[in-house]
Amino acid sequence: MVSIYIRKAGYSESSSILSNVQFTVPQGKLIGLIGANGAGKSTTIQAMMETLPFFDGEVQLGTYGYVPERPILYEYLTLSEHIDLLIRTVGQDENELKNRATELCKTFRLDDKLHLYPVHFSKGMQQKVMLILAFTPTYDFYILDEPFMGLDPQAMRRLIQLVAEEKERGAAILMSTHALDTAEKICDSYICMHNGHVLKQGTLGEMQRYEGQSLLELFDELIEGAANAAV
Repeated sequence: MVSIYIRKAGYSESSSILSNVQFTVPQGKLIGLIGANGAGKSTTIQAMMETLPFFDGEVQLGTYGYVPERPILYEYLTLSEHIDLLIRTVGQDENELKNRATELCKTFRLDDKLHLYPVHFSKGMQQKVMLILAFTPTYDFYILDEPFMGLDPQAMRRLIQLVAEEKERGAAILMSTHALDTAEKICDSYICMHNGHVLKQGTLGEMQRYEGQSLLELFDELIEGAANAAV
């Protein structure tokens, strides 16, 4: 189980963005991190990875796979060279990694693009590259920041299947997403953030105000309630 406790975090100690953010991600579970734009989802992920200038809290992640909100690519490396660099640096069995990368390239239909430069790919294809690089190694924890962004329906279906396989293997997965209809179908529970703190968390059943309330309806109710309370 991954345990996260962020007392305060941000770009400076005097202007922290996050406060009292606390949650766990159990093994074999997919947790949806949801919230409006600017709620603090991506900042929470940055704090977890200790890439913010100011962080006060306790987070122990070990090694993990990460899909960033915006693809991060090397301008002068082909897709094949991106994969080779990963394989040389990740510290896992090279043959297994090569086989896994080959399988994932076929899954996301990039196996005929290995000689090309991903910086020139479309946004959706670049996102597929990020997924291939994140899921080629075997980790106990994965962080996915808006992983569906730019993906076509077939790629979304393949990602959902991949996440299900990792859950079955016992991996813990935290996924930040605005795709609430999809999140409702695949996530085990949710963390709803607002203005840099956790507004509510739990399974859909635990958070619902009435039976049959959708995740989108619940989200709207929570955000509107928080906004009205602040007025």
